[in-house]
Amino acid sequence: MMKRLIVDMDGVLADACAHFAAYDERETGRRKTPAEFTGKPEFTAFPGARQYAGSAGFFRTAPLIADSQKVLEQLNQRYELYIVSSATEFPLSLAEKVAWLAEHFPFISWRRIVLCGSKQIVRGDVMIDDHFGNLDFFEGRTLLFTQPHNLHAPDGRHERVHTWNDVARLLL
Repeated sequence: MMKRLIVDMDGVLADACAHFAAYDERETGRRKTPAEFTGKPEFTAFPGARQYAGSAGFFRTAPLIADSQKVLEQLNQRYELYIVSSATEFPLSLAEKVAWLAEHFPFISWRRIVLCGSKQIVRGDVMIDDHFGNLDFFEGRTLLFTQPHNLHAPDGRHERVHTWNDVARLLL
């Protein structure tokens, strides 16, 4: 039986921080330096982030994180792969996330996409996420995907990965 792999979307497959930074720059006319947002939650670092995330097109146009497609396609051959995203806070994101995944990860069946409010109900063998709040409750192996908001935080019981190539080295 294949092990179940749970993969987050925003901050793991989609570069949410870069997207928030780009929206913030368009709104303010100034690009923030990494020092201005590193170590801060996105909704603190970018004051308009909730508005951006609630706007049409935000999730549909998020940039990909490097190597995510290649590595995830390989992982899909070895694991029972599910994409699990806390999406219901932003209702417009539901259809946009499904369309984004279909475009960038066409090998993932719609049956393996879970859009939810809380990930606490999710069970599996391995979870990759960038938020401690999702990883801390998970009973299996946890990989903390590095993002500016968690860069300086202690890893705790989680294994930190900085890139998708790090993920490949651990799971393939």
